[in-house]
Amino acid sequence: MELNIEGKNALVCGSTQGIGKATAISLAEEGVNVTLVARNEEKLKAVLSELPNLNQNHSYIVADFTKPEELKEKIKASNGEFHILINNTGGPAGGPVFFADLEEFDRAFTMHLKCNHLLVQAVVPFMKKERYGRVINVISTSVKQPLDGLGVSNTIRGAVANWSKTMANELGQFGITVNNVLPGATATERLNEIINNKSKKTGKTVKEVTETMKNAAPAKRFAQPEEVANAIVFLASERASFINGINVPVDGGRTKSL
Repeated sequence: MELNIEGKNALVCGSTQGIGKATAISLAEEGVNVTLVARNEEKLKAVLSELPNLNQNHSYIVADFTKPEELKEKIKASNGEFHILINNTGGPAGGPVFFADLEEFDRAFTMHLKCNHLLVQAVVPFMKKERYGRVINVISTSVKQPLDGLGVSNTIRGAVANWSKTMANELGQFGITVNNVLPGATATERLNEIINNKSKKTGKTVKEVTETMKNAAPAKRFAQPEEVANAIVFLASERASFINGINVPVDGGRTKSL
């Protein structure tokens, strides 16, 4: 099946590792011009060199997601002509929600919801002009089923999901779709941090925690970043033109709800 996105322009956030990096590579493989966004320039340069390139125009933008207005200006300065926006930012630190500081909520709200919102505002004018836009937010299965020990993340992810649904309702008339991909446990640095934290708090070995988490999914394993990227790239394509405002879990069946 041809995805028909060759020559499109994509802005991929959090693209120096994990799901973001895998998505950038997958989009480039489909002939998309990819602009990477992250705060570490050396890592951006390294990923840029890994992107498949058949006369494509790949680039990167150094940006700090704790400074949303600065991020928006950098995107505008790049010309803002993107058909595809992948909102993807590392999750907040773990811990019970009861003990979370207000600063933790403020930081997470800024990095996830505020930045997502400003990025959409920056790219939608061009999407409207093209009558083609794909906004994919990489969130978490906690939108459907809160995850133990990730209190702030559970809270913020729900806010992003509802913001996304509202955007989908407002922008659909312009040929723009807004969808969420909800990764389950995926083999990334973020997952390693979660496993190590659980090991310290429970007194269980890293291996024990890992096996317990794997067994929570019918697939009995973790996802690979490329598997999540496959769902993202499909939603970014012409083939997904009538899919709008939905949550797509990519979790091997772990989530208990429909």
